[in-house]
Order: sequence, then C-alpha cells, then structure tokens
Amino acid sequence: MRWTLKPKPEPSKVEELKKALQVDDIVATLLLQRGIDTYDAAKTFFRPSFKELHDPYLMKDMDKAVARIEKAIDQGENIMVYGDYDVDGTTSVALMSSYLKTRTDAIATYIPDRYDEGYGISYKGIDFADDNDISLIIALDCGIKAIDKVAYAKEKGVDFIICDHHRPGAEIPDAVAVLDPKRDDCDYPFKELCGCGVGFKLITALASNQGQTVEDLTEYLDLVATAIGADIVPIVDENRALAYMGLNIINTNPRPGMKAIIAEVKKDILTITDVVFIIAPRINAAGRMKHGNHAVTLLTETDFNLAAKYAVEIDNFNTDRRETDKRITEEALVQIEENNEQEGFTTVVYDESWHKGVIGIVASRLIETYYRPTLVFTKSGDKLAASARSVSGFDVYNALEACSEHIEQFGGHKYAAGLTLDPKNYDAFKAKFESVVKETIDPKLLTPELKVDLEIELGQINDKLMRILKQFAPFGPGNMSPTFMSQNLKDTGWGKCVGEDDKHIRLTVTQSFNDKIVCIGFGLGDKIDIIKSKRPFSAAYAIDENHWNGNVSLQLKLKDIKE
Repeated sequence: MRWTLKPKPEPSKVEELKKALQVDDIVATLLLQRGIDTYDAAKTFFRPSFKELHDPYLMKDMDKAVARIEKAIDQGENIMVYGDYDVDGTTSVALMSSYLKTRTDAIATYIPDRYDEGYGISYKGIDFADDNDISLIIALDCGIKAIDKVAYAKEKGVDFIICDHHRPGAEIPDAVAVLDPKRDDCDYPFKELCGCGVGFKLITALASNQGQTVEDLTEYLDLVATAIGADIVPIVDENRALAYMGLNIINTNPRPGMKAIIAEVKKDILTITDVVFIIAPRINAAGRMKHGNHAVTLLTETDFNLAAKYAVEIDNFNTDRRETDKRITEEALVQIEENNEQEGFTTVVYDESWHKGVIGIVASRLIETYYRPTLVFTKSGDKLAASARSVSGFDVYNALEACSEHIEQFGGHKYAAGLTLDPKNYDAFKAKFESVVKETIDPKLLTPELKVDLEIELGQINDKLMRILKQFAPFGPGNMSPTFMSQNLKDTGWGKCVGEDDKHIRLTVTQSFNDKIVCIGFGLGDKIDIIKSKRPFSAAYAIDENHWNGNVSLQLKLKDIKE
C-alpha cells in the first residue's frame, strides 16, 4: 500500500477552532480536514438534525410528481411501485409503498427478476401494469435511461414517475416527472442522494401537502439509512443527517422486518458499518439468490412473528450467497492464473455457469487480490452480463462509455456499474476495455492508497479522544473513520500470528517506556517478520475499542505496518 498523509491545515486555523470548541489539536485538525471550520459547522456535524434537509420542491419535476400522485389517489387509480432488486431498490419500494398505503389501498409493488428481466425497468413489468389496470408506475433507483420503456408504457396509457440517482444519458425519458438530482437541469443543492433518498424526498413533499412535516416521517428513516450505507454514497450534507437519524431509528424503534434481521445477528447497537456488512447483505441476498420480492415482503411486514419467519429465510439466502461467491471467486482466480492475465491494467473474467446474483461481489473480491478495474461476466439468456468494480480514483463508468460500440446497455456509478453485450463482442470489448484503462489510468492508482489523516504519538491516545472520535460517526465516503500513523514503534516481545492459517497478527506496541497499547492487524499475518525483527516500525491504524468479558479497553486496529 502507498500511504498518503493528508495536508495539515494552517496552524492559525487549528488554534482558532481549538479555542472555539475547547478541543485538542487532533480533533481540530480532523474537523478542518473535513471542511468544518466554525463552531456552528461543528455543531451541525456532531448533532445532525432535520434542519439540514433541503426543501424537496427544489428538485426539478417534484411539483409534477406530487400533482400526478395526488390525482391518482383522488381518482382511485391503481399505482405500481417499481424498484431495482438490490438494497437501494428494495428499501425504496418498501418506503414508497408503505407510505402510499397510508393514503390509498390501490398499491402494488414490483421488483424485476434479476435473471428473467435483468436490471431496471422491463417490458414485462409494464405489461404486468397494463394487464392489471395500473395507470401509474413510480420507478425508484432505476429508469433514468429507460427511454424506450417509458415510451412503450405511454403507448399503453401507463404514466411513469422516475426517482433515480444514476447519471442520465443524453436524453431524459418522456415521463410525467423525472426526479434525479444528477440531471444537468436540476438545481437541487445536494447531488449525492441514493435512490431511497430521492424516494424519501418525494414522500416528504407528498406529506407536506397533508400538513405533515419531515418529523412525521421518522419511521421510514431506518430504510433510508440502510440504503445510504449499502449504496456507498457520500455521508455528507443531507446523507449524513439522514444516516444519523436513521441509525437512531434502527437502534431504538426499527420496523418489524429490520428488528427481525437484527434479532438474527444478535447485536445490541448497530453502526453504519454493521448496516453495510450485516443488514445490507441479507436484504441483497434475496434478489441475488431468489427474488427481490422477499426483501420487500420482509421490510413491509407489520407483524413481528411473520417478519421473524421471513428473516430466517433471508438469512438462509445469505448463507447460500456466501458459499456461492467464495466458490466463484476461487474459480476466477484460477482462470486469471491459467490465462496468465495478472500483469494487465484490468481484470476481465467470464464463465457461463457463474451465478449472476454474485458476480458483483466476486468483482470486489478480485480487486482485493489484483488491484485493477474489474469485470466479471456470466451468461444471461442469449447475452453476456457483467458487473464492474473499480479502484479508488478511477471512473469505470467513463471507461465503459468509451467502449460503448461493443456494449448493448450499461449504467451505474464511478466505482460500480453493470452492462450487457452480445457474446460475439466479448473479445473485442475485453481488448478495448484494457486499452482504454491503460491509456487513461494513472499507474499509481493500481497500488492501493491508504489515506492517513494525521501522525500522532501513542501518548495522545486516551478515552477522551475515543469518546470524541465516536461522535464523528456515521462514517463513509466523504467522512471516513480517521486513520492515524505513528513512527518508531516496537513490539514488547509478545507479537504473534493468530487466526486460521495465521492470517492476522496481535501484538502490544510501545513508543516510549510509558506507552503501551494492544494492536490487532486483520490480514497482516505476512508482516510478522517486521514485528519479530525487533527493529522500529511505523503503523497506520484506527483507534478502536475492545470489548471482552464486560471490560472495555482501547486498542489499535492496524491497517498496515512498514519498517
């Protein structure tokens, strides 16, 4: 890993903020690095509230969306809530359908089948609406590129409202309303909402028509926080406030479905990291291994006993998912080695038997071994489908756009995307993708970067600092958990490898005679020689709490060590 030490703020600004907040150098520096330079900004950062949420009517087409939904409710029209099969999509459908059912009974939900219909709005879904006398579809977390599908629906007399957060193409669908803060002609002040976040803005606008405020909608924030964490959107601005308040709902009064998932994993207080690694994979597993409808059913269930039954089913899906992605990752690594493709600028692998539901996870796993923009392909009907994942700093969406002559359709973000292509174009696409990445990527991006906030001394680590650092949460893009470094560390003599296959290390380090602290380094077993050499080393780490037998002590969670 290459360590990059973030620039230090001007000393005068550090001193100014220290005095204003009555904090030490470390806290003032961390805040300034996050753009927080005044008492009021710090108050907002540490105590997010509804005041940080923007007026939903600032989003283009919001007035049209609200007017069309109100008309549908008033006239008793059948409304279908349509969403993608991942966490953002299924939480969006659960949120929108739950809210609309407080206003009308004429609500249906629809999640496309990952294998039969693929990503986004499908002709099959539109036909289902037409066959069931549904005249309005509200699409969430998808639809921004569904030009032909929306036109097809219009021919059948079915209106569309699109709530999306993906990048639009050159043309916007001819829907009644298209809510997407990434539209060039949208002046909404925050561009990084997830799909469920856009859905929440729509129900906020609808609720305001009924004399309600956003405070009356807190019961939906567990869904919004889960989508924010799962979709890896920046946890700044509105997302920080929504995630903060949503986590509070998750930990105090979650919906029965969420409560049932939490009961399965037996954890008292959940952080955003727990949401990403415990709740989200289970919700995702439904769409990956069976059908996204299972997730929506769980998240909208009001009876806890039934929700608990559904949660067990979803937990089983997640167990199957883990076994499947482990097997496919092993097969993909063998393929890369057998084809001698370790040295390229990209990783592109394909097997027609691979499970379409886990190829995105496999792509992420391959990046852990070969740190390259990665695509994993499988057969999907008579086409090939792929999930793309990227390395930090490289826009894989733009790279795919440069290969568009070989692609049938694609969509996504800077770091994650999906695409389909004709099998006969696979080799040409693979060569072009390698060429585009080779020509456009900064070679240093092919070595993982470890961003270090600040160098500190071990003696500066104490319980007070830990209490303040915990208030920096929720963490995520734009507000990552602080990473520190310290130099001239030595093992006290008890350092050893631990865990299966000696994958991890555990040691106690000292920097001077008075400073000793326990460290755990997951996945750093190969660094044991540095520890055993008795020579000084540097460590990059997060400050963490170790809970054991009712006792809580500080420890360092090592990210890397160097001589």
